[in-house]
Amino acid sequence: MPSPAPIRLTTRALLLDMDGTLVNSDAVVERCFTRWAVRHGLDPAAVLAIAHGRQGHATMAELLPDRPVEVNLAENAQMLAEERADTEGVVQIPGADAFLASLAGLPHALVTSADLPLARVRMDAAGLPLPPVLVTAESVGASKPDPEGFLKGAAALGFTPADCLAFEDSAAGIAAARAAGMRVIGIGPRAAAHHPDAHTPDLTTLTVTPTPDGLLTVTVHP
Repeated sequence: MPSPAPIRLTTRALLLDMDGTLVNSDAVVERCFTRWAVRHGLDPAAVLAIAHGRQGHATMAELLPDRPVEVNLAENAQMLAEERADTEGVVQIPGADAFLASLAGLPHALVTSADLPLARVRMDAAGLPLPPVLVTAESVGASKPDPEGFLKGAAALGFTPADCLAFEDSAAGIAAARAAGMRVIGIGPRAAAHHPDAHTPDLTTLTVTPTPDGLLTVTVHP
């Protein structure tokens, strides 16, 4: 059988999630949320099924909908402190360093549900530089799957949402990018079930080629 053809998507700017997309922090997320689940008598597997890709207080609100918002926010602050203190097993997604290096001088931004201190800790632990434009938890009033973060990322780069391509790994992240009116490249195993416009197991298969008219051609190699 012939090899699958590469998939090419043309865009003007790239919006990159962090956890699961550039950085593999699954071990930390699972440790912290498992402890939280046990403290509240919840099934850790059920908690982890929805925890990826969104801010912690949004996960808490979905699982414990009758709790006051301020309780969730307080526990989220505690969770962030635990996550910042735990970098064991945090590594880059394969190919992330070369992929980010290829974006130097091209319009791109980080759009993450982490706050800025946690983003710094995790990117540093993975040996990756922070992109020059950042949209973190402090930048938005609503967590993914709300599209606010992606809309702010597009605005910060000076492009319309339709001119941006999102890179995401989670259900919440893909839903947020779609709600913002963006196409999505799914990264890793969680993304495949949510039918992104293209999918790849990691970042080693991607190339980004600028054209003289300001377009970026993103190629997903089989």
